Amino acid sequence: MQNKKSALLLTVLACISLVGCQAAPTKEPENLASAPSETPAETGNLDDKDIELSLWTYPVGGWGDAEAVEPLLADFHQAYPHIHVSVEYLDYSTGDDKVNAALKDKTGPDLIFEGPERLVAQWGESGAMVDLSDLWLTEKAAEISTAVRSSCRHQNGHFYAFPVCMTAHCMAINYDLFKAADALQYIDETNHTWTKDGFIQAVKALYNYGHEKVAAVYCKDQGGDQGTRALITNLSGGSFTDADHTVYTFDSQENIQSLELLSDLEGISFEPTLAGGDEINLFCEGELAMAFCWNASLAITHTVDNPAVDFEVFPMAFPTDSGEPKLQGGIWGFGIFDHGDPDKIEAAKTFITFMTEDDEQYTKAVHTSAQFPVREIKDIYAHDEIMHKYSHFTKFLGDYYQITPGWGEARSSWWNMLQDVGEGKDIPAAVKEFTAAANAGAQADAVEIID
Repeated sequence: MQNKKSALLLTVLACISLVGCQAAPTKEPENLASAPSETPAETGNLDDKDIELSLWTYPVGGWGDAEAVEPLLADFHQAYPHIHVSVEYLDYSTGDDKVNAALKDKTGPDLIFEGPERLVAQWGESGAMVDLSDLWLTEKAAEISTAVRSSCRHQNGHFYAFPVCMTAHCMAINYDLFKAADALQYIDETNHTWTKDGFIQAVKALYNYGHEKVAAVYCKDQGGDQGTRALITNLSGGSFTDADHTVYTFDSQENIQSLELLSDLEGISFEPTLAGGDEINLFCEGELAMAFCWNASLAITHTVDNPAVDFEVFPMAFPTDSGEPKLQGGIWGFGIFDHGDPDKIEAAKTFITFMTEDDEQYTKAVHTSAQFPVREIKDIYAHDEIMHKYSHFTKFLGDYYQITPGWGEARSSWWNMLQDVGEGKDIPAAVKEFTAAANAGAQADAVEIID
């Protein structure tokens, strides 16, 4: 039985991102390990000035919904009545084009809410963002993990993102169907993990039980591609990039082996007309026995008060050879565009500090996202059954490689490669072409930066 909190979260999640979306992290500067200051952004001489700020936000949980964001703005405006924040809500299909066009026309927002793959690897790398290093000098910021911290930092040493929330993308199975097909023996129910062999045996059991559409490798577009990448790299222990996030390393025997396995396994099909959202719907309708595109927010939006879901949705980590899954994470937070106005920059930093420093206000910001905090907030989801259950997966978070140069080319080439595999193209050749295209995109990004 779902609790009231889950129902509340459902109402604020009108727009949910299905994507997880170029800088190699370097050693932390020594000053970040020094004694923290108390307040990174003081209003100073802004107290007697009216400042107009614009915030554009991608649909990260309730951050894409005015009804959910307005209470947060009301709190801020009460504390800082001289700083007026207006909000524009973006979507992932048109948001990037809209931001890029606005920046070109010098009409871009002051603040933006999204992930490091855009704030650091895209706009930060192009020189459009403000360095937020001073916001990282507080005791609260010191609680943020090294992995998250490095994802927000450009190779030039500047921080172009200040994180609010994160999640671990996972997969899900139809528990009732697994039980009926005697396939539960192949999963570790306590840890929500399984081996590659367990995955193979479960697919075979479900297929032999008569459920011919066990799973689908969706590849219509890049929506939900974090699921297919994690599936393929986890199965045989492959990698997507190098550890320093400088090149794409997908062209390996491990990844080729995973693709060959999926291509040959009865019950799993490559679907060029199926998007990530379509896969989710088919899973919730019981047509697919498992979903590769899943996380806590999707569990809320698709299972709470949804009569179509008449089975137990059981979240799982992706199957691995090693038994140690590496899930792809999502990180979201604030960035500031540099329009050359120091008063607006100071006011924008004040806004970020207000939303992230005080535990009570920070909890509200995280709850609005329907994701997990990037620093420890005790019992933040203690009374929410779904979020408490999915917090288990954060310990499996792998490398945040979405800040590798050429990320845009890598994402578009990825689903094209999966379509080629589904159409019978030689898998080693398809993998080689994908990796070459991704690395060509990385080189092009590097040349553009130098120019």
